[in-house]
Amino acid sequence: TEAYTRAGDLQVDSLGLLRTGAGHPVIGSGSPIAIPPSEKIEIAADGTISVKPLGQAGSAFQVVERIKLVNPPESEMMKGADSLMHMAGFQPAVADTTVSLQAGALESSNVNGIEAMVNMIQLARHYEMQVKIMANAEENDKASSSLMRMG
Repeated sequence: TEAYTRAGDLQVDSLGLLRTGAGHPVIGSGSPIAIPPSEKIEIAADGTISVKPLGQAGSAFQVVERIKLVNPPESEMMKGADSLMHMAGFQPAVADTTVSLQAGALESSNVNGIEAMVNMIQLARHYEMQVKIMANAEENDKASSSLMRMG
């Protein structure tokens, strides 16, 4: 079945297949993308893969394939045990020509680091305060028990 990722760490393996950094084959128009021996590989924003053939000095780039880009609704996606996204019915998603790639860019985290650290410090202080309150309650309980025994 097809699986989807936003990871862009692509590489060509020893057999010439384009793979993700995790080793999964990248799909083009229905099958894994095979890259012929080449001097240079370029991937356009629309997913078109072009290569400059190996040993052909001065030759122009040749289009090899186009990466299948999809944009299904999140409600139809589910995360698999392999950490990849799958369609809920395990049917392939339809290619979307409006989706584009951004070469050389890294997707940043959706977490604000400073805000998360401040929140964590506040939670730690709140926890410490709760522990002190419980210790004081225990001391008060012991003190009241000893007063009851005296009386």
